Amino acid sequence: MKKPFFSRIFLALACTGLLVLPAQAAEMTVSGAASLTNAFTELKGMFEKRHADLKVNVNFAASNPLLKQIQEGAPVDVFASADQATMDKAVAAKVVNPATRVNFAENDLVLIVPAGSKKPPKLDDLKKFKKIAIGNPDSVPVGRYTRDALGNAKLWEAVQPALIQGNSVRQVLDYVARGEVDAGFVYATDAKQMADKVDVVMVVGGHEPVTYPIAVALTGSNPKMGQAFVDFVLSPEGQAVLAKYGFSKP
Repeated sequence: MKKPFFSRIFLALACTGLLVLPAQAAEMTVSGAASLTNAFTELKGMFEKRHADLKVNVNFAASNPLLKQIQEGAPVDVFASADQATMDKAVAAKVVNPATRVNFAENDLVLIVPAGSKKPPKLDDLKKFKKIAIGNPDSVPVGRYTRDALGNAKLWEAVQPALIQGNSVRQVLDYVARGEVDAGFVYATDAKQMADKVDVVMVVGGHEPVTYPIAVALTGSNPKMGQAFVDFVLSPEGQAVLAKYGFSKP
């Protein structure tokens, strides 16, 4: 039985190397803390323009769940955490290359209220609030910073009945923006994204500096581009994007 004419032409072209099939674009995955969503989404687009044959997948969530995904084998080429403790765990678990670890941004912890709401004059006034949103301290870095700040202010135990925990800083932000709580603790960069819906009451101290480390992860298949992305984040152009969203240099 003879092969159809077009099948024979296809086979002939393939054999002679004249048939050019579309090339599969290379891919990489960047996992970043939820507070990096806006900045890293813009950086992703800029990076892809520099590397036309590359597709960058981004994954945003609280730092601890991201680390758990990597530990369970999720293919990730770059990991950016909102705290040092989570990156320390990543190094200990041998899922990132410690030689590539570097701090690339800093942030502030702030107390926010729904736009137009009465602002407490001092942190101690939180004891009068009925609903206060914070990140879950067991899995969300902003929650740990908040716990430390309230603990040092001798308020942690006093506000326990009012606490409502979110699974990421963005969820806490949403609670406040929608007026579902009286106040919440987020990063200054997150509050900036919803400046029309939340008011910043004060910058809150009493905790470790909010520094962001980044490193090349070892579960992905593109460590070369992973390092290139890290370098891009550290470049003047990358730092300008971070500054645009309210981050400062470490």
